Amino acid sequence: MDRLLNNGNFEEPPKPTNLKKTVLVGKYALPKWEINGFVEYISGGPQPGGMYFSVAHGVHAVRLGNEASISQTIKVKPGSLYALTFGASRTCAQEEVLRVSVPPQAGDLPLQTLYSSNGGDTYAWGFRATSNVVKVTFHNPGVQEDPACGPLLDAIAIKELFPALPTRDNLVRNPGFEEAPIDVTSPLPGWIIESLKAVKFIDSQHFNVPFGKGAVELVAGRESAIAQVLRTVPNKIYNLAFVVGDARNGCHGSMMVEAFAGKDTLKVPFTSQGKGGFKAASLKFKAASPRTRITFYSSFYHTRADDYGALCGLS
Repeated sequence: MDRLLNNGNFEEPPKPTNLKKTVLVGKYALPKWEINGFVEYISGGPQPGGMYFSVAHGVHAVRLGNEASISQTIKVKPGSLYALTFGASRTCAQEEVLRVSVPPQAGDLPLQTLYSSNGGDTYAWGFRATSNVVKVTFHNPGVQEDPACGPLLDAIAIKELFPALPTRDNLVRNPGFEEAPIDVTSPLPGWIIESLKAVKFIDSQHFNVPFGKGAVELVAGRESAIAQVLRTVPNKIYNLAFVVGDARNGCHGSMMVEAFAGKDTLKVPFTSQGKGGFKAASLKFKAASPRTRITFYSSFYHTRADDYGALCGLS
């Protein structure tokens, strides 16, 4: 399964009788979706009041007002892992949060940080199916001064993922990020997104990736970290090998990745020209227990040379 949800890009419009200006009227006013509360059907571009909404995926999106939500029931495989991907951004200056839920699992995504300047941030959230039919809900839990303020939502898709397992030669699960946007913590199989800020999944089709098809870009300094807990043998020596570089996306400057394995640390400096360079590094460590936590984060914040509003980092 790797597809948009039914009318997941909102390009199938509501009937004119179900619209009052931009506000959807009726529980089933939005085709293929169930709505609750103040939900608007938005077209990208200039808006009344001088605002501008950038819809990166297609033409239309929905905006969730205070305590508003949209839901859809979908068929899945019990016990399987899935990632929901979707475009989301805030529409007002105040802090906004988007709550994603597939009962009994739920998560809150803060939208205050903009990772790109065009409003095209895409997020991934993972869940494990507990039955063959689940209800996916996107909810704005905030109570803002302006009831019309709320997150903009677009291009909702789902992908089935497969469990990441260690191999005889490599204890790190999903080491090359080939299986991408689930364990119960993260939509990146095998890995924990440790921080409040996001990390960015990149693929070789659109970015420079040293090996394989995928990598992650640490886009928010020390607030953007990935981690994994390995099964280790106490007192045995291990070698944690990895590659750092830039994604050939204009991210430039003096950069540094910090790697941790238990109590051991390594700082890897890298000077980026934004043209796709990379370097290999390794950290030898002695396991102190049957479980060893490895962590990676970027030491500094960076922006692209051609767009100072777009956060970027080492991959």
